[in-house]
Amino acid sequence: MGTPEAEYAAFEEKVKRTVYLDNISPQVTDIVVRTALSQFGTVKNVQFIPDYFKSRNIAQCALVEMENPKQADAIVSEIAQFPFMMAGMPRPVRACPAKVEMFDDRPAKPGRNISCRWLEPNDPDFEMAQKLKRLTKKHAAEASSLLKQQLQEEENLAKQQNEALKANYKKYEMIDSVIADGTARHLAKRYKMRIADD
Repeated sequence: MGTPEAEYAAFEEKVKRTVYLDNISPQVTDIVVRTALSQFGTVKNVQFIPDYFKSRNIAQCALVEMENPKQADAIVSEIAQFPFMMAGMPRPVRACPAKVEMFDDRPAKPGRNISCRWLEPNDPDFEMAQKLKRLTKKHAAEASSLLKQQLQEEENLAKQQNEALKANYKKYEMIDSVIADGTARHLAKRYKMRIADD
């Protein structure tokens, strides 16, 4: 491939043309994201980010790579100014420029070394790590409860939208059949009303 420096520079260019989307409905798919954002330019890649802290691993955020940084900037600017809905859900999507840390496949930055170590109970950082672990579990339980409620509300909304669509379609079919079979003209004549030909 190339030198680590060249590989990292290419990765940084990818980051510049990528947008981080948050607050996405779990019902949104790759195709929905591509269709919604195609108005800003060519979508090269959509990568949903699962939340491993939640029991269902449902993605509510994604990294969307566009063709160039200008298109990515346009998405961030537009979504910051106006509510942007996907899949008809009353949950406005949020957008911000992607950051290097958001990519799980990022190459190692040249000259940077990361080290990990196990903490012993007598280590000064052990208590802090325990507190963080407890907070993470508590946050996961709260987030799971909220997600369950959001999913139920979105399913109910989807059912309501579907029922309204079916009801409106039935009304349209009824009006169409009344006009087609001449009942509308007959009723207009009976009540001395005029009907436009169109």
